[in-house]
Amino acid sequence: MTDKPKVRVRFAPSPTGWLHVGGARTALFNWLFARAEKGDFILRIEDTDKERSKHEFEEDIKTGLEWLGLNWDEFYRQSERIGEYRRYLEDLLRQGWLYYCFCTKEELEAERQAMMAEGLAPKYSGRCRALSKEETEKRLAQGEVSVLRFKVAETRLTFKDLIRGNISFDTSLIGDIIVARSLDEPLYNFAVTVDDALMRITHVIRGEEHISNTPRQILIQEALGYERPKYAHYPLLLGADKSKLSKRTGDTAVKSYREEGYLPEAFLNYIAMLGWTPKSQRELMPLTEMISEFDIRDLHKSAAMFDIEKLRWFNRNYLLKMPADEFAKSALNIMEDTIIQRGLKWNSKLGAPLLGTVREKISVWEDLRVLINDGELDYFCREPNYDPALIPGRQGNAESAKKHLAALQEILTSISKGQFSDPEKIKTSVWDYATKEGTGAV
Repeated sequence: MTDKPKVRVRFAPSPTGWLHVGGARTALFNWLFARAEKGDFILRIEDTDKERSKHEFEEDIKTGLEWLGLNWDEFYRQSERIGEYRRYLEDLLRQGWLYYCFCTKEELEAERQAMMAEGLAPKYSGRCRALSKEETEKRLAQGEVSVLRFKVAETRLTFKDLIRGNISFDTSLIGDIIVARSLDEPLYNFAVTVDDALMRITHVIRGEEHISNTPRQILIQEALGYERPKYAHYPLLLGADKSKLSKRTGDTAVKSYREEGYLPEAFLNYIAMLGWTPKSQRELMPLTEMISEFDIRDLHKSAAMFDIEKLRWFNRNYLLKMPADEFAKSALNIMEDTIIQRGLKWNSKLGAPLLGTVREKISVWEDLRVLINDGELDYFCREPNYDPALIPGRQGNAESAKKHLAALQEILTSISKGQFSDPEKIKTSVWDYATKEGTGAV
């Protein structure tokens, strides 16, 4: 009896844009599965697209994962593994699985249009398959532009998806696929297949947009003699308009939410619930409890919608649960900086005792900055300047107003400093007096 292989999963983003909310969710699902199964979580930067891959995007991916607390066990960068891919490309070329294709873009487009006109699914005709070795070498020597294609066998290919069940493809509809621009320029499907095998990936957990890549990768696996990992494809993440979230849209970048002051634990909790329902049915759940409850079979089969108001609700709950001293430290730092930027004077004596008036008003730290810039929290930095004529109100006069203000001052002064941050204590003290003297007047 053989031992069950250790679970190994990977998050493999391309550094062609900021870490996207959907990418963070992919990383989280893989991370939760690895930790629940006591396996390994691998971060693999897929940067073989030289033109679009940027160092700042790679750094943003790593910073975003660190902010969310998703630590990785191993790190790889595809651009540093070109020698590995070349070796396997040469093997498949030698074995006859690959061939050089010299068809131009114009020729391929003409083929495509002709097939579509006949009502056929467009695919490569395979015309360069028949080129002799001598003809191929001659055209390469002449410097003709070429790519490497993989010979796709026409068959019925079925794989089991852990979320969707069996998925089948007629590979005769695929056509011979391009796997590299040259021996030193592998393309996505080839590099991914080699890496997953060499890194001993046991489970590939990713979005449903990769379902069409799966038969291509399985065919390459079989040609190389690799074992097939288990696959799980979860549905897309949709925006408020029910269209697919795009990683080039600014407000879907994780860093935008980090900069706006969302708490990482709240953000992580929310995206976990986008497409997953834990058995306990609870929504608010720390990461440690998510690990204990995570089961890949509980991922949804239907698309989830990213709702900013729901995210704010999660964040508000985490802010309300934050220890008072921790909340005060963060809030006071933000308030002091924002008030000073407005050119006002920060009153440190007023700051801490008045925090109870703020906590219920915000869902995210950015709300605090907005309140200050709108002038709604000016009482933190200067004494109120009211028109005395407005104080009595409609149910009182100057004498009664003076009496009530003096009484309230005495009541509030008598509340100990430790209890003054408790809104209920203040409310009860004032309400008792107001009930006795008349709530309208007080």
